[in-house]
Amino acid sequence: MHGTRTQAGRLSTQFLTFATVGGIATAAHYAVLALLVEMFDVAPVPASALGYLAGMVTGYLLNYRFTFRSNKRHHEAFARFALVAMMGLLLNTAIMTVGVIWLGLHYLPSQIIATGLTLFWNFAANRIWTFREDAHAER
Repeated sequence: MHGTRTQAGRLSTQFLTFATVGGIATAAHYAVLALLVEMFDVAPVPASALGYLAGMVTGYLLNYRFTFRSNKRHHEAFARFALVAMMGLLLNTAIMTVGVIWLGLHYLPSQIIATGLTLFWNFAANRIWTFREDAHAER
């Protein structure tokens, strides 16, 4: 029973670190989004996609180092992280399209909804697949 609590505690700490890193990556995403929309008159959906990519790189570097403390080689970890992020980008873009184009919402509330929904996908997929330690790896 004690081991279960320890595992749950580690999972909680890891999720909180992931969410904090996600906050930093989201700030990069939103900064690029707002800059492109407000300063360069780029449409919100493609601006969001470009912002998502900026956030993806930020998120990868911080999650690799701090959240998952990975020892995987970058070429392997980043390839997996990028694939997970691309799935998240598809989800993000679909939600932005529904919010902005179909429902006529302002781009920022639409982006907040998209960010919230992609958070759980990204954490689960990165924990389970991207940064999972191999069972045969030395500890």
